[in-house]
Amino acid sequence: MDERHESDLMIEPERYELLEGPMYRFEMTRRDLMKTLGGGILILFALENVQAQDRPRETRQESRQSGESGRRVRGGNMPQEIGAWLHINEKGEVTVFTGKAEVGQDIRTSLSQSVAEELRVPMGTIHLVMGDTDLTPFDPGTFGSRTTPIMNPQLRKAAAAARELLLDLAAERWKADRAQLKVVDGRILHPENNQTLTYEELSKGEKLVTAIGDDAPLTPPGDWTLIGKPVNKVNGRAVVTGRHDYTADMKLPGMLYGEILRADRFNSDLVSLDSSKAEAMPGVKVVREGNFVGVAAPDAHTARAAVRALKAEWKVESQVAGKDLYTHLKKSAQLPAEDPELKRRLESADHTQTSTYEVAYIAHAPLEPRAAVAEWKDGKLTVWTGTQRPFGVRGDLSEAFKIPAERVRVIMPDTGSGYGGKHTGEAALEAARLAKAAGKPVKLVWSREEEFTHAYFRPAGVIDVRSGVTKDGTLAAWDFHNYNSGGSSLQTPYEVAYKREEFHRSETPLRQGSYRGLASTANCFARETHMDELARALKMDPLEFRLKNLKNDRLRAAFEAAAKGFGWGKATPAKNHGYGIAGGVEKGGYVATCAEIAVDPATDQVKVV
Repeated sequence: MDERHESDLMIEPERYELLEGPMYRFEMTRRDLMKTLGGGILILFALENVQAQDRPRETRQESRQSGESGRRVRGGNMPQEIGAWLHINEKGEVTVFTGKAEVGQDIRTSLSQSVAEELRVPMGTIHLVMGDTDLTPFDPGTFGSRTTPIMNPQLRKAAAAARELLLDLAAERWKADRAQLKVVDGRILHPENNQTLTYEELSKGEKLVTAIGDDAPLTPPGDWTLIGKPVNKVNGRAVVTGRHDYTADMKLPGMLYGEILRADRFNSDLVSLDSSKAEAMPGVKVVREGNFVGVAAPDAHTARAAVRALKAEWKVESQVAGKDLYTHLKKSAQLPAEDPELKRRLESADHTQTSTYEVAYIAHAPLEPRAAVAEWKDGKLTVWTGTQRPFGVRGDLSEAFKIPAERVRVIMPDTGSGYGGKHTGEAALEAARLAKAAGKPVKLVWSREEEFTHAYFRPAGVIDVRSGVTKDGTLAAWDFHNYNSGGSSLQTPYEVAYKREEFHRSETPLRQGSYRGLASTANCFARETHMDELARALKMDPLEFRLKNLKNDRLRAAFEAAAKGFGWGKATPAKNHGYGIAGGVEKGGYVATCAEIAVDPATDQVKVV
C-alpha cells in the first residue's frame, strides 16, 4: 500500500455530511473466514487503526486532543480482525474483496485488470466483491479519487502474494528449483520438463492462509500486458442492454413497497396526522415516529396513493429563499474585523477592486435516485443500497436502531453515480424503519423530486474580494472572504505584499455536503475572475498580469503551456485582453474555446472572434 495511510491523505474539509448523525433515531429495542469462503488459498492483511479511518482528518485530531482515544464519531464498531483481500477456491476461481464502491467510475474493471495482471490470469476469471460490510475489509468510503492510488496497489500486492504462494506450492510438489518456474495464463509452468499445474490443482484440498508482506514483487510497468491497456468494461454488456440490476430493480419474496411523507417546507415539525384513509387501503401499513411518516404497501402504486391519502399538519419555520439566501449567509456568519494594515495598503494602492460572487446550491441529481431494500431476519438487518460509504451507512443504521454494528449488513450493488451525494444513507434508514414495522422486506425508491428537495446539496456561498494593485500591475493587497461555501483552495497562489483569506461558517437553511471539488471550484472561480477584472482595469493582458505576480514554477509552467496550446496571451495580438478562463460562449451552435473569445478594447464588450 502507499506509504501514507489512506486516512491521512488530505481531503476537502467541508464534507459536512460526514459530521452529521443519522437523519432518524428509532427507539427500539466477523465471521470465520475459512468457514465462510471454504477451502483454497486466502490472502490477508492486518487492519491497523481501522477505527480512525472513518472520520475526517480534523475530527480525528480534535478527538485525540480531547482524549477520546480513537472513538469513532458515530456508527458502530469497526472490525478488529484480519481482513481478507483475495481468495482462490478449490475450483481455481478468484474472488477479490474491497470496500470500495462502483458508482459509474468503472473501478470494477480497473481493479480487475490489476489483479489479473499480477495473477497472470484472464480478466474474466476475476470476481470482485465490492462494498459488502460482511465480506470486505473496512473502507472509509469511495471519494477523493483514492481508489486508483490506494486500493489498486493494495490489491496488486494481494495478487502478487497469492502468485508467489502458488509458486512455492508448485516448487514443493515438484521438488523443483523455484527460480525456474514461470506463471502463465493461470498455470505454473516447469520449462525443463514442460509440466504444468493449474491454480485449481494447487488450491484443491488446501486451506492455506498467508498475510501480505511488504516484499510482494509487483510486475514492473514494462512487463504489463493488462494494466493500462484498453479492455472491455466488466459487466458492460449487461449495463447497456438493461440486464444489470440496480437497487431499484431488486425483488425479494414477500417484499412491500415504501413511500415517505415529506413536508413541503424545510425544517418542519409534524403537529398532527390523520392516516385513517391510508390505513383503510388493503395491505397498507402506516408508520409514524416523530417527524417520520411512511407507508408500506403491496405495490408501488398503492404506496403512492396511500401517501397522498395522509392528512398532515406541519409547524413550519420561516423560510430563506431567493436573493435573501445570500444576505442570510453573510448575516448569520461572524463578519471579519477591520484590519488597519490592510486598510492602509488598499488606500495607498493605485487601483482597488471590490467584487462579490454568489455560489448557488447545487443538487447532485445522480442518474440513479436513492434507493434501498431492507430486510430484518433473525435479529439481523440487511440493506441493499447505492452508497459511496457502505461502512458509514452501516454505522448510521446501527446508531439509529440502537443495535450492534455486527447485526447490520450493508450491500452496495453497482450503482448509477453519486458525485459525492451518496455518502449518507437516507433511503436505507427509511426502508429499514418501514421493514421493521411491516415485518417484511421493503423497497424504497426516491423520486426525482425527492432528490432535488430532500438530499443534501453542494453548499451555497458568498465570496467577497477586495484587492489593490500598483500601476505596473503588482498586487499590493488581497482580502478574500468565503461565507459558507468552504475553505478549500482559499489561498491565492499569487504573490501579494499583504493578504487576508478567511472562511466564515454560516447558518445554512439546507443540508449541504460533498460535491466533486467542493469549495475549490467556487474559490478558484472567484479568484481567477477577480484577476481578470484587475487585468482589464489595468488594460493588461490577463496572462501577463498573472505571470507578473506568480513565483510558483509549477503553476507558471501550466499557464505557459495552456497559453501555447490555445493561443492565450500576447502571442495572439488580435485576441489580447481576452478572459484567461472564459468559456461557454455560443458561436454558431457550438461552444467557443478560450482562444476564440476576446474583449473589444474600444467597447469593453466580450465577443467571439
